[in-house]
Parts: sequence; structure tokens; C-alpha cells
Amino acid sequence: MAQFSSVIEKAMASRKKIVFPEAKDERILDAVIRAKYESLCEPVLIGDVDEIYRLLRIKGFKGEIEIVDSSRHCSGNAEKLSAAYFKLRKHKGVTMEGAIAAIRDPLICAALMVHLGMVDGGVAGAVYTTSQTVKTILQIIGCSPEYTFVSSFFLMVMDQPHHSRHETVMFSDCGLVIDPDAEALAQIAYSGSNSYLALFDENPVTGFLSFSTCGSASHAKVHEIKKAIELAKKVAPGKILPDELQFDAAFAPEVAARKIPNHSSSDTVNIFVFPNLEAGNIGYKIAERIGGAKAIGPILQGLQQPFNDLSRGCNVDDIFNAVAVTCVQAQSRN
Repeated sequence: MAQFSSVIEKAMASRKKIVFPEAKDERILDAVIRAKYESLCEPVLIGDVDEIYRLLRIKGFKGEIEIVDSSRHCSGNAEKLSAAYFKLRKHKGVTMEGAIAAIRDPLICAALMVHLGMVDGGVAGAVYTTSQTVKTILQIIGCSPEYTFVSSFFLMVMDQPHHSRHETVMFSDCGLVIDPDAEALAQIAYSGSNSYLALFDENPVTGFLSFSTCGSASHAKVHEIKKAIELAKKVAPGKILPDELQFDAAFAPEVAARKIPNHSSSDTVNIFVFPNLEAGNIGYKIAERIGGAKAIGPILQGLQQPFNDLSRGCNVDDIFNAVAVTCVQAQSRN
């Protein structure tokens, strides 16, 4: 896949320990087996040990994988995990008895293992809803002190013959932040630039999308984007293009040359910041379904430790790719 293969290679270089709380799901098991055989990561599965090994053997897996049984004292870590959960949630009325019961939930157990550094990251969402997954992650892992909220991005892999650009670009935010103001858009750009640098070791070039290009329209929404650009230029690494852009001007160099004054080839955008979730969600799905780009995500950014959500309609490749990104996020944090 265009450019994304470098992310997989980076993940293989360190083989981070990644936890999977949905171990009974066939797609998860297939992805875990592939990740184990291809040395992408060291997987940790949560569930009944005998049952999981039975399912693995049916699939022909002959090796060993670490399995944590959340229903049977979490493989000897129940006291440590329940104490951590009680400390995190006692302000919400959780008792110690409630904490002991809560860690039987594989997702809570997995998030606590990431929080405590027992593993390097986690991946879930093939069975759990996005609401369940993100809520648990935020409650247990929480936002990094560097940010005020968690946002997300999709990596859009363009590797088909008809694509005019054969590379991987970032769309943000297409999964979490519904109606960001200028300050929030600037932080999304900041988070995205840091994520892009961590994944690709290449200079990020960020463009803020609008229905206006370089002042071609005057509207309160355009003024908000312009404010976000000025704020982002103060904090975000890489290049922030100085004006709001329509998508064609941000994406196609030949259009940019006509619409953007003093445009240069070094201004080709690889991070596209959408004005709101509505635009972002629609945009990435059009790029995927009509444009034929492969969408990897949503990837969460701004967490204290990496834990990523999957779509319940995901396939094995989607899971494998999400694991690769999670591994590189863990490298970056280290």
C-alpha cells in the first residue's frame, strides 16, 4: 500500500505488546495469528484460556500466545487492576467491590492493562460499539496533558492505478469531535501534525478545508477557519497553509496553482482538517466508496497511551493495520 507499508515496517521493528479484549471474534483471532506470524506485535488476548486456545487450534495456530482470563482473577493481577480502577472511578461512586466486579469486563481489563503499562497499547471495537470503547478508554486511559481533548483521524491510502496521487494522507477529525470551534480545530491540526510525524517521519503540510479558497467567500464559518489557521501556526509542527482551502485546491496541484497565490510544490497538503464532523465523516466515506481509497481508522490521538477503536464491520486487514498504527503510536510515546 502506498506509503503505509513503512508504518508496518516500523511496527515490526519493536514488536510492542498489544492487548485484544474481543478474543472470541473470529476476525480478531485471524488478525492476531497474522500479527504473531509476521512479527508485527506480541498479542495479549483476554478471555477463557481453554476456549481461546481451542479456537486458535481450530485455525491451525500451533504457537503460544499470552492470554489473560478476566473472569478468573485476571491471571493473578486482579488486586492490582481493581485497585487502579477504584482509584480512577471512586469519585463517581465506584466501591472496591464494584471495581472487583468491573474488571471482569474484558474491555475494562484491557484498558487498565494499558493504563498501568502492563501492555503498550490496545485495540477493540470489532464487537464493542464505538460508544462503549471510547467511553471506557477516556475514563481509564484519559487525555494526555499535552491536549485538552481526544480527537481522531483516518489514514486514506491511495494506491490504485486511477489515483492521481499515490500516497497516504490524513483526514481529521472524521470520527469524534462534532462541531469544533477555532481553538479545537487548531488543536486537531496540532494533534494531526504530531501523529503524521510519528507515523511517517515526513514533514506534515496541513490544509484547513472550507467552501472558500483564499477568501473567495465571506462568511462567519470562513472567518472561524481563518482564526483556527492563525492559532495552529503558533503551535503545530510542519507547514500550515496560510489560507482556507476548498478540497480541490488542497488536493490537486494543478488546481492549487490556479487558485492559491504563490503556491509551490512544497505546499502539497497531506493533512486535511475538516471544519466539522459532518463534513469529515461524509468526506472520508466518499473518498473510500467512490474514490477507491482505503480508509484506516478511526485512529485516536491525544490519549495518554495508545488504544484504538475498530468499526464493527472491520475485516482482518483493517484490524492488522490498526494494530500497526497502535504499535507506532506506542513507539512515539516511548
